[in-house]
Amino acid sequence: MIYFCIPSHNEAATVGLVLWKLRRVLEESAREYQLLVGDDASTDATAEALAPYIKALPLTVLRNPTRLGTAATVERLLKEALQRSDRHKRDAAIVLPADFTVDPSELLEFLKRLDSGADLVVGEATLTGEPDPWRQRVRRWAPWLLGRRVRVPGVRDIVSGVAAFRLVALRNAFRDRPDQWLTTEGWAGNAELLAWAAAGARRIETVPITERADRRQRDSRHEPWPLAQALWRARRRFVAPPDASAPAAGGRLPQAKEAA
Repeated sequence: MIYFCIPSHNEAATVGLVLWKLRRVLEESAREYQLLVGDDASTDATAEALAPYIKALPLTVLRNPTRLGTAATVERLLKEALQRSDRHKRDAAIVLPADFTVDPSELLEFLKRLDSGADLVVGEATLTGEPDPWRQRVRRWAPWLLGRRVRVPGVRDIVSGVAAFRLVALRNAFRDRPDQWLTTEGWAGNAELLAWAAAGARRIETVPITERADRRQRDSRHEPWPLAQALWRARRRFVAPPDASAPAAGGRLPQAKEAA
């Protein structure tokens, strides 16, 4: 089973399109899948946009009564996938934004990497259609701003927010942190999630993706200077994963570790 985890806040214009495209992509596959949308207290017509898809697709909408933020919403969705699955070594979860900046068709390569044995597959984005050059610069600087505690060897883009996780890797990574996984928000939360998941993964791979800012149907929530400040402040809040010796992308851990 593949659980597609889609956090959404005021994405009524695009969340239905993302679900429709996912359905078209998965029609070519015999995979079992479930769609989990986290509606983070949207104040637009998100509920109305999702209503027809609830009847037509294996879709569950988890609505936050108050705004929790993207990181907490993603955490809730991943925990839901873990709770639903009874085969953590086989099943996986894929996180995808609801703003349609990443085409769902790009997830086919993520599925192939999972089939080949990867435990964590990270989408490394090429950003296109971004009119603000400073926002592009902050995106490039993000790993340096966030610091070494959330670096994953072999992974260049730690903030894209598009990733696939074998559920056993999440279970192992957060075994001793059951109540709250993530302590930061936004891009920092994306990096924190990857760093911890990598600590529970035996094999990590990356997939190039295209992130099209021109597809976003709302104003960006990331102003460059406040975003850079938030990333810099977040580095003080990170708790390093219990095992920071994650393998390089495309690699495997030594045999002694793998047998554990």
